[in-house]
Amino acid sequence: MMETIDTRLSTGIRSLDHVLKGINAGDNIVWEIEAIEDYAELVRPYVDAARRNGHRMIYFRFASHPPLLQPSEGVEIHEFQPEEGFEPFLDKIHDVIRRAGRGAHYVFDCLSELAADWYSDQMLGNFFMLTCPYLYDLETITYFALFRGHHSAHAVKPILDTTQLFLEVLRHDGRHYIRPVKVQHRYSSTMNMLHAWDRDDVRLVTSSAMISEILTTGRTPGLHTDRLIGPWHRAFLEAHAERDAIRDGRVPPQRAAEIFDRLSRMVVSRDERLQPFVRRHLRLDDFLEIRERMVGTGLIGGKAVGMLLARAMLRNSGPRLAGLLEAHDSFYVGSDVFCTYLVRNGIWWLRQKQRDPETYLEGAEQARRRILTGTFPEYLVEQFGKVLDYYGQSPFIVRSSSLLEDNFGNAFAGKYESVFCANQGPRERRMEDLLAAIRTVYASSMGEKALRYRAERGLLEGDEQMALLVMRVSGSLYRRAFYPPVAGVGFSYNPYVWNSDIDPKAGVVRLVFGLGTRAVNRSDDDYTRLVALNAPMRRPESNFDEVCETAQRKMDYIDLEANRLLSGHFLDVVPDATDLPMDLFVSEDRCTSPDQPGARALTFERLLSGTPFVDDMRAILSTLQESYQHPVDIEFTVNFLPDESYRINLVQCRPLQVRGHDDITPPPVDVPPERRIIEARGAVVGHSRVTRIDRFIYIVPSLYGALPLHERHEVARVLGRLNRAATRTPPGVILLIGPGRWGTSSPELGIPVAFSDISRAAVICEIVTMRKDLIPDVSLGTHFLNELVEMDMLYLALFPDRGQNHLDEALFLRSPNRLIEIVPDAGRWEDMIRVVDAVDAVPAGEVVQLTADAMEQRVVCHRGPAPSPAGTGG
Repeated sequence: MMETIDTRLSTGIRSLDHVLKGINAGDNIVWEIEAIEDYAELVRPYVDAARRNGHRMIYFRFASHPPLLQPSEGVEIHEFQPEEGFEPFLDKIHDVIRRAGRGAHYVFDCLSELAADWYSDQMLGNFFMLTCPYLYDLETITYFALFRGHHSAHAVKPILDTTQLFLEVLRHDGRHYIRPVKVQHRYSSTMNMLHAWDRDDVRLVTSSAMISEILTTGRTPGLHTDRLIGPWHRAFLEAHAERDAIRDGRVPPQRAAEIFDRLSRMVVSRDERLQPFVRRHLRLDDFLEIRERMVGTGLIGGKAVGMLLARAMLRNSGPRLAGLLEAHDSFYVGSDVFCTYLVRNGIWWLRQKQRDPETYLEGAEQARRRILTGTFPEYLVEQFGKVLDYYGQSPFIVRSSSLLEDNFGNAFAGKYESVFCANQGPRERRMEDLLAAIRTVYASSMGEKALRYRAERGLLEGDEQMALLVMRVSGSLYRRAFYPPVAGVGFSYNPYVWNSDIDPKAGVVRLVFGLGTRAVNRSDDDYTRLVALNAPMRRPESNFDEVCETAQRKMDYIDLEANRLLSGHFLDVVPDATDLPMDLFVSEDRCTSPDQPGARALTFERLLSGTPFVDDMRAILSTLQESYQHPVDIEFTVNFLPDESYRINLVQCRPLQVRGHDDITPPPVDVPPERRIIEARGAVVGHSRVTRIDRFIYIVPSLYGALPLHERHEVARVLGRLNRAATRTPPGVILLIGPGRWGTSSPELGIPVAFSDISRAAVICEIVTMRKDLIPDVSLGTHFLNELVEMDMLYLALFPDRGQNHLDEALFLRSPNRLIEIVPDAGRWEDMIRVVDAVDAVPAGEVVQLTADAMEQRVVCHRGPAPSPAGTGG
């Protein structure tokens, strides 16, 4: 006799309800099927029973198989497109579930198509792990289905571990069978045995002969389910086979285009703006090589794509530039690994708060800390170990390569971490260093500067997943120091124009000796060599003493004995580099008397004048700009061979966001001294422009200079609050003026703001009063420069002690200060931080106008009559 069970929650097949000891609120029921028709036959009675019992029925439609339900059946149908991406799809599903509330009943299309759309069993497993507990907590009943034999353990295991019920549907000799594999919190002596299913009847199969025949002839997996391959591996196996068939002439070449497009969307990018470049420059073999060097699945991210595209562009340009390139042997960590890491370590929902513009900083620090202490699944640790073993004890760097990074319009310059690994010591220690580096880069996605950058550009809701690029550090070992002799950054369009001889369209490079960190990051205590590629020997300095003052002194290198990145004076490090042609990089003062050693400075003069380096860099940059049809910036290293020839390692390339890079020629400005507010000559970074100024924010140098160092960070925080207020209520064009370096990490040298604290400013002026030997045009790091260029800001320096420089400080001190009105609790800073609106500073009927001439390196800000309204006048 059957026991009594609650029929208000039911599969719609009464005998199956009894086999399962009833259906409980919160049950997620996964059917492993051979054909979609079998799932449809199970859905029908379940839906009918739910409707009879008055439950709300919701159907999620996203697969290509025939619909399981129709709107006329009293079912809510929500249609979604998985190809839009994992996060948007997940968010839309969860939004429906949230709005439906407790007790709803659900039917999902077959989940196997999600793995096909996302090309990843890991992401299917992640989707289920995030969705199943949510449904359970809301006491819903939900039907899911999977095709048997279509998925690897990366999908099946997390689904089996997470769901409440997992049932196999088998076919044999024209009949159907059900075998419950997992039924949580219920038990009977026959529950997990094979049952015959005939429409409304489910009966136990008791014959061992029948059971063994059904199971051995069916498609039930054996013990080695871990050997089953999912859609990712299947796609690459098919691509290999098709590639070979095309080469042998067994398949028409047109077939290659279909495979190419599929693999491109799997591995490289789903950004339609990027696809034309991918089709034009990459090859099918490039994708197959990526797969061989990839940990996990998913996309390789913007930085990796930029590097590979640039190398392919140069490869396709001909043998000359292709022959200059150093071979790369990088590894890629797919974006799915990041999602899997967040899901398996319980961090996903913390991260989701960062997608809301109102709460994006809440919980970010907690999420960052949990990322730093998380663990990786064993199969990923094993793959990371293979990467480690490949590099042996050679240094490598773990670099961010997020999906949005280095794409058109989104440089993310300096927002995410890169971590050098000296890679020394026992394997266990080196392995932990690698995993720690990966965690550090992942955690930087929760950093405030990255989140603010995304918020300012409306990217918080974008599908931002973190892939990684693991690269061999380019260079050579000189006793204990590992470094390249030359590294730098290059721009195909030159935003530094300090002389009329310089052609901005010829490009520019910034060179350093040692690791390129000093060219990429701002070095407040040092300089780089700036080289205009059409006038490489033209320098801002007039004599060798000035050259020495503004030459690089310190270099970055990896100390293998210390197992870390270090900085040191180049003269202390280079004596061990006995096989380097130092005369290419170092110059001596030729005016020194013969019996005295001359001053030595890193000028790179012979590299620039005695080798084809300048022509090669100009050709590389122009080729990349022509291929992208857009200005670019690159990072590179140069390593020398015994014959003094060299190889260039192109480690990064991205579109440079130059707005209107055909510079205007501003009209000449001739205003009487009493109308001048600011005049600056000699250090202008940015494009020529004529603009009206609506607000000044002026930091009084004398008061700031007297401030203790620890309180200068408070000033930076107040400026950040002013900046956020300007985001909410835009005051117009802002000109920011202050003493010393903006964005310095050393408060003794300037104002230690983050870029997000000043991002609303259109013009930034540095008053050179903190240290007179700091020359601003060559001190800007590439990351800071990219922010300026991306936001189309103007950066200028004002030298109070030089001729043709002027600052009307009295104007800012006597004009009304709006600081307290905007930041009410900033009263103690009212004398130091002057927020002056132009309308309060100049007489009625006048405006403030700024004219910047980048070619002449001159900026004039002055007051003058307001322009007449259009359509008036004689």
